[in-house]
Amino acid sequence: NTIFIRILEKQGLLITYLIELLLIATTIQIALMSPGPDFMVTLRQTINYGKKYAYFSSLGIGAAILVHVGYTLLGVGLILKNFPYFLDIVRILGALYLIYLGYGSFKSNSSKIKIQKEKKLSYSYKKSFFVGFITDLLNPKATLFFLSVFTAIVSVDTPMYIQGLYGFYCVLANIFWYMFIANILSIKKNLDLFNKHQNIIEKVIGIVLVLLGIKLIFS
Repeated sequence: NTIFIRILEKQGLLITYLIELLLIATTIQIALMSPGPDFMVTLRQTINYGKKYAYFSSLGIGAAILVHVGYTLLGVGLILKNFPYFLDIVRILGALYLIYLGYGSFKSNSSKIKIQKEKKLSYSYKKSFFVGFITDLLNPKATLFFLSVFTAIVSVDTPMYIQGLYGFYCVLANIFWYMFIANILSIKKNLDLFNKHQNIIEKVIGIVLVLLGIKLIFS
């Protein structure tokens, strides 16, 4: 009976971790679909230098995400020991932030992205990596995003190594997403299609973000 109970407990924990991962994956994907600094730098690298350079920018973005995830996991654990209510405060702030982003996305009326070729002077894959890394590292929205997502979705009882796996997923999700974007936007007709439906896409994303924020407030 004891062994059977332990098996059930392990299955229950596995389901809990899978649900957390699914929520994180969904939230990350929604955020990635909303054009921001990382999207724009990927677009610029693709248009001006080619998708191979954009790949290295994507790796730089992933490296910066790793930094964000690292201090989020380490910092939150220390803070919660001294301030137990910090989790609820950040959850509410994170939810309001998501609602704010959603409202901004819904109300936006973005202009079309234009292709402007630049001269390929002395450029390198290393510089492309650095551009992606700095762009995401210095983005304050990324800091608040990961802080709010991990504290709102991930249980304090979730082992650190499991949270680390969540973070590793976030890194890979960003890298592969922006590599995918580089491939898509390297084709002119796809860029034209994005321009044509950009406002509709942003409104749908805005509604989803607002609903997610409301859900976090009452969770």
